[in-house]
Amino acid sequence: MKLSEFIFDLPEELIAKEPVEYRDEARLLVVHRDTKEIEHRKFKDIVEYFGEGDVVIINNTKVFPARLYGKKEKTGAKIEVFLLRELNKTQRLWDVLVDPARKIRVGNKLFFGDDDNDILVAEVIDNTTSRGRTIRFLNDTTEDEFYEALHQLGETPIPKYMKRKATEDDYNSYQTIFATQKGAVAAPAAGLHFSREVLKWFEIKGVEVADITLHLGLGSLRKIEVEDLSKHKMDSENFIISAASADKVNLAKANHKRVCAVGNSVMRAVESAVSANSMLKPMEGWTEKFIFPPYEFSIANCMITNLHMPKSAYYISSATFVGLPLMRKAYEEAIKEGYRFLDYGDAMLVL
Repeated sequence: MKLSEFIFDLPEELIAKEPVEYRDEARLLVVHRDTKEIEHRKFKDIVEYFGEGDVVIINNTKVFPARLYGKKEKTGAKIEVFLLRELNKTQRLWDVLVDPARKIRVGNKLFFGDDDNDILVAEVIDNTTSRGRTIRFLNDTTEDEFYEALHQLGETPIPKYMKRKATEDDYNSYQTIFATQKGAVAAPAAGLHFSREVLKWFEIKGVEVADITLHLGLGSLRKIEVEDLSKHKMDSENFIISAASADKVNLAKANHKRVCAVGNSVMRAVESAVSANSMLKPMEGWTEKFIFPPYEFSIANCMITNLHMPKSAYYISSATFVGLPLMRKAYEEAIKEGYRFLDYGDAMLVL
């Protein structure tokens, strides 16, 4: 399968730069794979498509303020540091992106804080990683104190395409209501639409919610630069699937109920933890899975996703689940009807 199969024209004005006022008031494009029917609804209407015994799998990862602004020792040059992932909690080692990268060398110290008080200090220990640097924070603090400092200094890492600085409002809106596990530098966007009212309706109707954790990095957002998709390598992302969540999913599968993956991050995690008999197994580890056609899905038979950029890993993964011809039709309809795209955009339910 070639990358050029996944090109479409996306008008710039359809890329959402701000969230809707109420999460569940986003629009919902409902795609029926069996009948090829397409419906236009509101996200809060999603409860109508689920019933007792169905399972919705959510990602409970929590976005932390990963974008820091600091200064380099001696010269005082301003440096932007984007925390990608923690490599070692004990040593407080992090993979990071730095800008401007050309000014950073091994051994350089970086200071974060105001003019009178450097709250965090880091040392560059490696500059040979393929997409950034490795730094070690030198502060002798507990994990809670460290993250408290990040919250004081850091900025919510809204995507660059929004072309604006993050605001205090973004701290809450660029976070799902079920986010509990710190570690993501990008939001699991499909989950942003869920409100407490939607979850309450699921509870009333007997719809089970199973949570997994996959800490999103920037790897899934990285531009694909090869025409042959089998040659593309995803960055690894850490995930956890508990025994309790696996049991919920497997019971629904055994009873031929709906099993709905909320977002490509969830789909990626569950498809990385498939047992020999095509059931979901409890697992903790790293995944580099890249889903592209042809692919046979083992766990979810339903999916919620946002509307994505052409040629992106998320669009390709979603199109694999929907079927590329129907996906093209659905996106043509979404563009014609003025749906909003990307993280703060509208949603798609694939049945």
